Amino acid sequence: MNIPPDTNPKPHPFINKVEEEAKEAFFLSVYFASWFCALTFLAATSLNERPIPLSIFGISLIKAGLCAKFMLIGQAIVPIKVNKDYGILKSLFIESLIYLLVVLSLNYLEAGIHGLIKGKSFIDSMADFGQSNPLKVLAMCIVYWLIVWPYLIFTGMKLIMGRDKMMNLFFGDRNQAKH
Repeated sequence: MNIPPDTNPKPHPFINKVEEEAKEAFFLSVYFASWFCALTFLAATSLNERPIPLSIFGISLIKAGLCAKFMLIGQAIVPIKVNKDYGILKSLFIESLIYLLVVLSLNYLEAGIHGLIKGKSFIDSMADFGQSNPLKVLAMCIVYWLIVWPYLIFTGMKLIMGRDKMMNLFFGDRNQAKH
């Protein structure tokens, strides 16, 4: 009996890894973008700005992509580890604070670059971040932590349970739905 050669060559493991990382970057960008656009919309409506300029949402999308990129780079450098003895929350709390510092640093860097574009000093522009108000910076840190924390918990669950079990938990078992 002749078995025909496999006509569907399996993709190279490197290609699979690149595809998975691209998907993760896309979904993380969408997650951050939903938060940043919602916060931008809230700020614009709180200021009674009419009409609401669409450009501010573009900036939110760019910031979301950058935050996702830096978050994934941070995870590549310091992979997320969950100690089953401590559980997800206790294992990831310190990491959440580190990622918060990354996001905060990006915001300070963004303020400095924005100042340079407007012809101001980089250092002075960074110092003006959050209108130089420590309470406003603290409030932003709390909001950013609340954005990063669920993502880290989700990632920790995926590490402990495995991708397929976690997807089944959130979206149902696709194999069961077919029967």
